[in-house]
Amino acid sequence: MDAQWRKSTRSGGNGQCVEARYVDHNAQVRDSKDRQGPVLSFTADQWTDFVGSIKAGSFDA
Repeated sequence: MDAQWRKSTRSGGNGQCVEARYVDHNAQVRDSKDRQGPVLSFTADQWTDFVGSIKAGSFDA
C-alpha cells in the first residue's frame, strides 16, 4: 500500500494543483493548498476512466 500524497512534476507552483495517492484500492485526490480539506475517493476503474477522458480531451473547452 502506498499512502504517500504526490503532486505532478508538471505542477507550475501557481497554487492550482491537486495531490493524489492510492490507498485501500482507491485513488484519492485533494487540493494541495487545503491539505486538511475534503478528499475525493475513486475506484481504480473510475480513476482510469477519468484520466483517459482527460487525455482524450473530453473536458477541453
